[in-house]
Amino acid sequence: MAYSEDHIALAAEYALGTLDAEERAQVETMMAVDSEFAALVQAWQFRLGPLNQMVGLVEPRPVVWDNIKAAIGHTSAPQAPPPSPITDDPEFGSAFDPEPAQSPEPRRLPEARPPRVIFDERNVTALTGRVKRWRGIASAATAIAAALLITLGLQIYKPDALPNAIRPKPRIHTVEVKTPAPALTPSAQYVALLQGPNGGPAFIMTIDGATKNFTVRKVGAPSEPGKSFELWLISDKLPQPRSLGVIGADDFTARPVLSGYDPDVINGATYAVTVEQAGGSPNGQPTSAPIFTGKLIETVPGASGSPPR
Repeated sequence: MAYSEDHIALAAEYALGTLDAEERAQVETMMAVDSEFAALVQAWQFRLGPLNQMVGLVEPRPVVWDNIKAAIGHTSAPQAPPPSPITDDPEFGSAFDPEPAQSPEPRRLPEARPPRVIFDERNVTALTGRVKRWRGIASAATAIAAALLITLGLQIYKPDALPNAIRPKPRIHTVEVKTPAPALTPSAQYVALLQGPNGGPAFIMTIDGATKNFTVRKVGAPSEPGKSFELWLISDKLPQPRSLGVIGADDFTARPVLSGYDPDVINGATYAVTVEQAGGSPNGQPTSAPIFTGKLIETVPGASGSPPR
């Protein structure tokens, strides 16, 4: 059976004789019910037995025994029996004979034996053993904590210095950086003249370079009853034309729908107008050929004076 360090230390202290009465009774009970523990105690007694042979006898100083005898005679001296009545003895004569009384033989005190156990020394030895035991446990815990702290520091600051078994795996973070397309020159203004094949502007389209909002002004396009004009953005960068909405019946129509398009698409696109049924195309695609078209030109340069592209 495997015993803990506390059981082993208890058996060793029992063999040394440094346990108090309660702890010795506990060990003796364990020895009575556990033969393996009793063998462990006997093994410690066998190991520590030669220490008794190595220690010689030390004769205490005479003053020590004198003090012990004086203490015993002072505290536990037996009381003398009461004197017996004085009577005449026919053999020795009267008690009132003028013979000088002989002094009684001095009483010899029993020889004091040295105490088997000095309690102060036992307590000191037991306390020393316990202090050493707890000091060893504290030292081990401190060493483990220091090792963990060093390992953690190396994992954070110098992971390459650690063995492969405990080296942390490198963490790879993929960061996607989207570079926005170059915006139109701030405060620049762009205009497209939408005109038919016969010439003459039908609509004038103006785009603000900062906000990408556009305004369409009706100039010479006649309205048809039951029909609507619809504006389209046509670009080779897009798979099909995109509707920019129906042009209203008023002279000016403003829309913010260009904010979702890249500047390259806006600058290079062709803007066209088709005639659709009232309310616009039903399927989101032109249902007739464009009758007015045009492309953007810069009318007011931006702050840097560079071209919009």
